[in-house]
Amino acid sequence: MDIILWAALIVVFVIVEFCTLQLVSIWFAVASLITLICTLCFDKLSLLGQAAIFVLTSAVLVIITLPLIRKRLNKEHIATNSELEIGKKALVIEEINSDKGMGRVTLNGVDWSAITADGSVIPTDSVVTVSEIKGTKLIVKL
Repeated sequence: MDIILWAALIVVFVIVEFCTLQLVSIWFAVASLITLICTLCFDKLSLLGQAAIFVLTSAVLVIITLPLIRKRLNKEHIATNSELEIGKKALVIEEINSDKGMGRVTLNGVDWSAITADGSVIPTDSVVTVSEIKGTKLIVKL
């Protein structure tokens, strides 16, 4: 009966891992496999002993892989090409009025939505400086 339990848990954890792809439940599947092997090798292993093996093995696997997970999550921010536009001059092609939600500039031949950081209105044909980029909008100033 215990063997069926651990075999079923292996299958469940593998299915969960395939559904999530988060590298979390795979360690529980490996721990279940190790517990299954221990259960087969030691006939007199109680359910409590099997559970202890499962918990300890799961903990060890997670602790061992935790640095890899942290490394994957803490990747350095890589500048995109758009971030290289900060500090450059752009030409206002549609009046910038943040209150009305309108404003367009052209920068290096590309049209961008634009707003001002201070909420001021900037007329068409003015030259502005890009101070920040938020998504697809340029934050500009005179």
